[in-house]
Amino acid sequence: MTDLEQLRQDLLGAIDAAAGLDAIEAIRVHALGKQGAVTGLLKTLGAMSPEERQLTGPRIHALREAVTEALSERKEMLERKAMDARLASETLDMTLPVDLVPPGTVHPVSQVMDELAEIFADLGFAVASGPEIEDDWRNFTALNIPETHPARAMHDTFYFPEVEGAEHRMLLRTHTSPVQIRTMMMQKPPIRIIAPGRVYRSDSDATHTPMFHQIEGLVIDKGITLGHLKWTLETFLKAYFERDDIVLRLRPSYFPFTEPGAEVDVGYSVVNGKRVIGGDPSKGNGGWMEVLGSGMVHRKVIEACGLDPDEWQGFAFGTGVDRLAMLKYGMDDLRPFFDGDLRWLRHYGFSALDVPTLSGGVGA
Repeated sequence: MTDLEQLRQDLLGAIDAAAGLDAIEAIRVHALGKQGAVTGLLKTLGAMSPEERQLTGPRIHALREAVTEALSERKEMLERKAMDARLASETLDMTLPVDLVPPGTVHPVSQVMDELAEIFADLGFAVASGPEIEDDWRNFTALNIPETHPARAMHDTFYFPEVEGAEHRMLLRTHTSPVQIRTMMMQKPPIRIIAPGRVYRSDSDATHTPMFHQIEGLVIDKGITLGHLKWTLETFLKAYFERDDIVLRLRPSYFPFTEPGAEVDVGYSVVNGKRVIGGDPSKGNGGWMEVLGSGMVHRKVIEACGLDPDEWQGFAFGTGVDRLAMLKYGMDDLRPFFDGDLRWLRHYGFSALDVPTLSGGVGA
């Protein structure tokens, strides 16, 4: 028993004096390892008589528990001390100037997308999305575009090779209108959505590219009229161009998916030889510029989506996001939008911290 007490004092004293984690580990191996002192004592229990085991066993187990607990406490204390020392040596002076690479520049298309989402969110519209690889039923047929319509021609649409046995032919969507079809088929009215995204058509010049960005809007509800459409577009354009003198002109036009359909023109003034959106052309130097296509959703489109056109009515509109960016920020060529020229992006791009808000100005 005297030997057990002496071993206990020696081990606990060594643990208390251990100056590092390596020393703690060495003591653990010496005491509790396979060949350790305490482990060796535990092995002797099997050779003892029942009376000796009953007397000595609890003392040996108590020794093991005391050593194990002391090792754990000392190790935790040393780890905490090491962490405190590390934290003290790795302090960061927040008053020092920032020397990191500044955040990148936001592309005008991304900026305008955010502006449009902010404006329409304030009008109660949700953002909807859909696949860019679409089938011709959603892209054309459900939108009341017959097979003989010029928009289906190969020179306008990027088709995928036909697959034998496939119900529909696949293509790169030519507009975001299929998102409207998907929404009407999956969501019960009332519906108020905008559908921004990339679209594809076989065309390329200063004002057209094979891939461009479009945003469309859709409202489906009871009692919807052309007046609701005009008010929505007028409110949107005033917020986007950040001018209260926006004047609209709706001209009758034909779209297979609307009846009636209307092209939307916005008035502009000429200032220092440049067109500036805003003002009434009938009162001075200026004119009209087409910015949107719109109309009341055709009955056949509503029916194709499984809705009753006698109960539900709606309006839709669409415009090019790239074109809106050009009009607002003074760009005269669409092609540099996709050239990846950092000089152009630095000139026309936006700060990553300039998040559009209605209160701070969407184009701030």
